[in-house]
Amino acid sequence: MAFEELLERAGDLGLFQALQVLTLALPALLVPPHMLLENFSAAVPGHRCWAQALDNRSHVPANLTPEALLAVAIPPGPDRQPHQCRRFRQPQWQLLDPNATAANWSEAATEPCVDGWVYDRSTFAATIVAEWDLVCDSEGLKPLGQSIFMAGILVGAAAFGLLSSRLGRKSMLTWGCLQVAASGTATIFAPNFPVYCALRFLSAFGLAGLILALMTLPVEWTTTRRRAVTMTILGCTFSTGQMALGGLALALRDWRALQLALSVPLFAAALTSWWLPESARWLIIMGKPDLALRELTKVARINGHKEARKTLTMEVLLSNMEEVASAKAHRSVLDLFRVPELRRRTWTLMAVNFTLTVSYYGLVLDLQSLGSDIFLLQILFGAVDFLGRAATAFFLRLLGRRLTLAASHALAGSSILANALLPRDWPTLRVALAVLGKGCFATDLTCLSLYKNELFPTSLRMTADGLQQSVSRLGAMLGPLVRMARQALPLLPPLSYGLVPIVSSLGVLLFLPETQGLPLPDTIQDLEGQRSAKARGSRREVAVMESTWL
Repeated sequence: MAFEELLERAGDLGLFQALQVLTLALPALLVPPHMLLENFSAAVPGHRCWAQALDNRSHVPANLTPEALLAVAIPPGPDRQPHQCRRFRQPQWQLLDPNATAANWSEAATEPCVDGWVYDRSTFAATIVAEWDLVCDSEGLKPLGQSIFMAGILVGAAAFGLLSSRLGRKSMLTWGCLQVAASGTATIFAPNFPVYCALRFLSAFGLAGLILALMTLPVEWTTTRRRAVTMTILGCTFSTGQMALGGLALALRDWRALQLALSVPLFAAALTSWWLPESARWLIIMGKPDLALRELTKVARINGHKEARKTLTMEVLLSNMEEVASAKAHRSVLDLFRVPELRRRTWTLMAVNFTLTVSYYGLVLDLQSLGSDIFLLQILFGAVDFLGRAATAFFLRLLGRRLTLAASHALAGSSILANALLPRDWPTLRVALAVLGKGCFATDLTCLSLYKNELFPTSLRMTADGLQQSVSRLGAMLGPLVRMARQALPLLPPLSYGLVPIVSSLGVLLFLPETQGLPLPDTIQDLEGQRSAKARGSRREVAVMESTWL
């Protein structure tokens, strides 16, 4: 495309590109911790009913040990450990008899935890689960809260997708940083769970705009042959954020301290983004060539291209971008379904995004089911995510976009299915399969974020991205809700998480074209030219990578 030539005149690899990546690194580092925060802030500590014999020992014999008092106050649960949700109505002193059998307590009257719970504070000083008693009959409120957070991203993705097509990419970046910072900071003052959920919804709404800007602004300021370096660095920054969350949660065991530590830095990110230029590609599409020229000249000056003042003129810009500037700027979601080629790509990617996030968040938001040391698991997941993103470049060169996406999608689902069939007393193998699935998801997400930018023209790219983000968040909402069925149907969640990616990977192979070696399309007409360009053998080496919300 002609815009590639304009970027090369302004400098396609220089000080500007380095400063842009450095500026975007801080918000990119903080996005994954906000997405996965409730692995720690909503961790479920060990708990039991409050019982007078145990917790108010003024009326019990002083010579009894805590273990003996636990036996007479709390019945055993299904796993033979003290029951987490029931207690004896009256202390069962007969159970202290060494000859006592199950019959001695099985007929004893029990009741729910009417006086509240006692929580194990050895791992977490405070979590929202312990603060608002989200256990036993209220344990479904935790996944409900996670789904409300994902609903915020769903609504935000749709809103910011439309707003960014009209107001620009840079403003969405600043807005997103400020909203996440403000609402995240306000969350620590939430007096109850409903207020907490409302503030998390607002935080997620802003996070959607931040994600959209991070995924689009660097792509539109980088040439095809240089984009790999830029997006690989940002992708690895996302992975580093996941690892950092594990370490930060290990240091800050109180959910309010952790929430504050992740929110305040985004105020600084909003301030440092002021200097970033708006997307010149978007400005041209919007019919603002004078502003586009100003931004291109600014980039050329930062890169030290002094001759750009002569080569970057309005005449050169308009002659190179005549086709793009004449394209319709204001487009709606319906435009994605009017052209057959766009319609096929849109429906297929909607299916892929939905199934990916259903499975992904079903896996990464349930660390406690995989092992006791969730801090180490989070760091391990971040490390394998880093490796998965780094390996994507190799797979893209070897297999192309379409096959890489289909293969990683199917393999991630297969790992979850295999994990579901293993007995729980094989923890090492179960963790290994979960890590393999997480690595496949990393490759999957990185490839998808690149692929979808290459499948849609500039005039519809953010609109399409907003729609795809909304669909993916619908899947992310459903992921935690599916876990609520685990008590009644234990195999339903893992089977759902494993099967849907395998099925949708077939759609990738059947309905999506290969775009490797082709520059970004600017108009709908460019989509038709992609196939003919490929047929002529017009290929350029490229391994474009872009990071996402995980």
